[in-house]
Amino acid sequence: MTYEHACALDAVPTGGVVAVDVGGTEVAIVRTLDEVYAIRDECSHAAIALSEGDVDTDACEIECWLHGSRFDLRSGKPTGLPAYEPVPVYPCKVEGGVVVVDVAHPLNETEL
Repeated sequence: MTYEHACALDAVPTGGVVAVDVGGTEVAIVRTLDEVYAIRDECSHAAIALSEGDVDTDACEIECWLHGSRFDLRSGKPTGLPAYEPVPVYPCKVEGGVVVVDVAHPLNETEL
């Protein structure tokens, strides 16, 4: 796996999301109470930036602000209509206070 710099962990508030470009791929970095997730920053229903939506840390989901589609941060699967196609989620980790992401190997590649 090839991990690339996404952002400083401190740039992502707990329960929040930031938009970053990782190797030419728009990614939403989401921080819950215990984890950091990387998901393609585009709703599969309306091509809207997911980073502009709300994060539900209890359900581990992000919601598209336009039509209310929700996506599981772990799997990318839609959990609320109108979206029915998953969005890519990427391996990510924190190294020395920096979030790094591997956009070349989506975790849900076989479902896309």
